[in-house]
Formats: sequence, structure tokens, C-alpha cells
Amino acid sequence: MVVALETHEARHGILAFDKHSLLAVSIQDGRLGLPFVANSPEEAEKRLGENFASHSEPTPKLSVRIGERMLHLDLCQVSNAAGETIHFLPIDLLARLGAEAVTPELLEVLKHVDPVLMEVPYLHLGENDFIYKFRPDKERNRRIYGMDTAAEALYQSQLCAAIKELARLNERTAAAPITLDFGAVQYIIPSHFGFCLGVKNAIERAYETLAENPGHRVWMLSELIHNPFVNDDLLRRGLRYLQSEKGAPYTVDGKLATGASGEVTAWDALQPDDIVIIPAFGATDDDKRRLVRKGIAVYPFDATCMLVEKVWKAARAFGREGFTVLIHGKHEHEETKATFSNARRHAPALIIRNLEEAHALGDIILRSDEQAAALFHEKFRGKYTPDFDPLKDLERIATVNQTTLLMNETLEIIAYLRGVYEKKYGPAESELRVGGGAKRDTLCYATQVNQDALGRALELDLDAAFVIGGKNSSNTFQLFRLCEQKLGRAAYFIQSEANILGSEVEHFVFPHSSKTENGFVRRALTLSRSPARILLTGGASCPDGIIQQAICRLNKLFPSEQLRPVSEVLEELQRSE
Repeated sequence: MVVALETHEARHGILAFDKHSLLAVSIQDGRLGLPFVANSPEEAEKRLGENFASHSEPTPKLSVRIGERMLHLDLCQVSNAAGETIHFLPIDLLARLGAEAVTPELLEVLKHVDPVLMEVPYLHLGENDFIYKFRPDKERNRRIYGMDTAAEALYQSQLCAAIKELARLNERTAAAPITLDFGAVQYIIPSHFGFCLGVKNAIERAYETLAENPGHRVWMLSELIHNPFVNDDLLRRGLRYLQSEKGAPYTVDGKLATGASGEVTAWDALQPDDIVIIPAFGATDDDKRRLVRKGIAVYPFDATCMLVEKVWKAARAFGREGFTVLIHGKHEHEETKATFSNARRHAPALIIRNLEEAHALGDIILRSDEQAAALFHEKFRGKYTPDFDPLKDLERIATVNQTTLLMNETLEIIAYLRGVYEKKYGPAESELRVGGGAKRDTLCYATQVNQDALGRALELDLDAAFVIGGKNSSNTFQLFRLCEQKLGRAAYFIQSEANILGSEVEHFVFPHSSKTENGFVRRALTLSRSPARILLTGGASCPDGIIQQAICRLNKLFPSEQLRPVSEVLEELQRSE
């Protein structure tokens, strides 16, 4: 039989990578080739063991036809070499060397290896392991927040520390807000605001990496977090970016690339001994493949938030259950791009931005004809996986989300779509066709508790609200939206105290939030009541120091003789603990 002949003639090999994503090769008749290829998996693994005392379990990942025979390849990670016959080289370099220096077998393998390269840095992990778990409180590196006066001003606030000590009875549960009474003005501060654990871990990782690697160039894939002051401080200390948050490449001198002749991008300049930090949002498979091909150590510097990765794991589970993965998110956001990239490995995937797009999708699902398919491709162009078939792939869907969005909107989308499927298939069938309603663990608890705490603060009588965070911070904008619903134009989205100008505020209009305003606009600030009552909160990437600086700036709008000193307010807070 042909099948038996194929099996008999097939060869087996192992692609062994070190922690820097460099591929193990050996010299074979004057050329570089694969050292661990044999007629059986057992023989290939025996050869591997003769050279490496320890390695991860070889995992079947790839089959390549070499002439008339199939070569079945496992992937593994190795930690230490025994002997001098093995060399480690970047895949990109091997591909450039060409036929004169590389065996035909290895060159053919290099043509087909791309689809699995994003898995290489994580071969030592089980599928339920996390890339980077949150550090326990006792292992946190708080020294970086006070390493110099610049860091102290940015990250430290005695007022915020006292509020968190007093109000945060549980990290996952919102409590009543705290009132800072300065006499002429009272500040209402939610129990939860500012840095989440994912951001804290990412920031500490970045500062530590810079401090521990003085002889290396340290790059960030894109912005560490969506806060310009944090990112600028890291740049001042030597960090550089490979690309913008939209994926546009930078040049080696830190400018956006234009494609001009002779221009060298940061990506082009990467060397195997460079360090690249992956930010809390995660990275797409394409970006990880590029790093692996260049021989960059990916895993040791991957600061992907474990709550983002939890969404990826949910998408994988839904895919295995036969669902198409529906991602509630902004298709241009780094986190959603990473989630989409990860989800498409396991299932057809589609991104929808809001309830309005869910309604459009619902109409298409109810129609299920060729015209509906055409409408789908027009409405959702660029937001679905290749070969997505709306007539087939929308039969069963399960929803995950961008962690920075409002929980209630995700749940509204799920409830609406459940109603669509109930209308089309009946109540019992709809339960089987719509997943995600009970999977609230794909919603980031840190984002949600900040929203819940703000909701409690908004129940109070207020004159104005200031939400502080980077202008491209999605979770900060969601907090502002809640304030705007309650206070209208008395709600302000600002980056720092510099946007408070006195009787006016430089308010940032988030993209797509208004058809008439865009970017920074000036809005009047009227505080006629005494004492004025102002709500203050910060997004998940807002440092405490900026919140305290905003308080100090607002205090200057009131007569000094009517204000209590900060020390007195702080002492009062500390007595309450």
C-alpha cells in the first residue's frame, strides 16, 4: 500500500532551539545541516540526548517533503550543550547563507518552519502554564519607584498610598470611595484606581531589565503601557522602541520609518544579543516569529499580562469545542490584535467593536444567504480570519473580550446574540450555539473593579470629575465614559496636571467618541459651590504621582487661606486606617 510505503520511507528529526531561539546545527560535508535526523523518532531523540543533558519533551509540529520522502519534525528547547559539534545560529542568517553553506534538507525545512516559530520560546511550558505570573506582594520590586527624584515624582504619592491602605479591603472588590477634605475643595477618590497588577509587573520588569543589562541594547516591542510619562522615563534611561502601538516601524534613531532609501529600521538592526521586551498587551504571532527568526530571547522578556493570556486560553478552549471566536475589542488595539492572532490558531475568529456592530452581525446571522455573506465581508473587512465563511462559521459563536473594555457592554453583546440565535434556532438550541455568557473570567478583574469603584463614587453629589491617563489608553477612556454619562461636560479626560489651566481644562476627545471634536479641546471648568466636590481617578496605567500632582494643581484654583495643608489631610487619613 502507498501509505505503508510512506511510513517506511519517512524520516524523523528534532529542531532544537536554545533560550535565544537559535537553532542547533552541525557541519555535514562542509555545510550546515540538521544534526538530529534519523529513520525513527527514538533514534533522533537518542542523538539529541547524546549532545544535551537536558531538554524539553520533543513535540510533533511540522512535516516537510524532502524529495520523495517525508521528514516529520519535533521541536524542543535545549539548555546546555555537551561537546563542540553543535553550533547555534539564527534562522534568518541560515536562510541568507544559501545553498553554498547550508544543506538542501535544512534549506527546505527553513522554507516551511514559519507557522510554528511563535511556539518556539514557550516549548518548555505546559499549555495551562502562564508566560509571566503576577509576582506575589512580597516579591515585588518597589525600589524602582524611588530610584531617583524623577521616579519618585512619577510613581510615589503619600496620599494615594494612604487611600489604598484604607479603602482596599479586597483587591478584587470595590469599596466605598474616600473623601479628601481640603476645606475649600473635597476630592472623591474611588477605592480602586491607577496601576493594576499587570502594569506593575510590566513596569518593574522593564526597569529591572535596563538595570541588569548595561552592555546590551534594550528594545520594547511597542509602548510598555499607554502612559506617555512612564514611557518617556524609560526612554530617558535607554529603552528604545521597535514599532509604534499601531505597528508602524521605528528607525534606529527613534523616528517613525518613512520607507526612504537608506533608512534602517530598528527591526532590521536587531542582533541576537539584543533584548526585546514584550509589553503587557502581548504580541502577535507575526511579531514573535520575526523575533525568533532573528535569534532573540523572547520568553525571558515577555511581560504579557496573565489576564490577557487568560483570554487567549479561553479562545483556545472555545475553538476546541467547535465555536467560532468572537472578540469584543478594537481591531487597531495591540491587545486585540494579539488576541486575534492567538485565537486564529484554534478557530475562525471575528472582531466586533460594539453593540452596533453586534446588531449588524445579528442581521447577517438571521438572513444566512449569499447576499448576507456579501454584506458580512463588506461590513467586517479586515476583522476576520482568512477564508471565513459567514454561512458556516457563524453557526456557533463564543465571545471573549479586550480586557480594557466595559464588562456590561460585553455582556450586552452576548445577551443580544443569544436572542438572535434563539429567534433563529429556538431557546434550547441557542444555549448550545452561543458560548461565553458564563465565562466572565475573560473580563479582567482589575479593569472591572476600577469600573465598579468608580460607579460607587459616581453615586455621590459631584461638581466635576477628572479621569487621568494616557490619551491612547482604552481602559481610561472607558472610565471617562462612565463619568460623562453622569456629569456630561463636567467630566474631563486629561493626561496630567498640565491639562488643568485654571478656568479651562485641556480635555482629550478620544478617537471615535465625537464627530465634531477631535484631540485636545478646551472646556470651561466651573466650580461655584463651596466646598467644591471633585471626583478624581486614574486608569490602569496612571502612576500615583500624577494623581497627587493633579490634586496639588487643582488646589491652586482656591484661595490658599481656605485650604487645609496636605500634611493635615494625610494625617487625618492615616488616623482612619
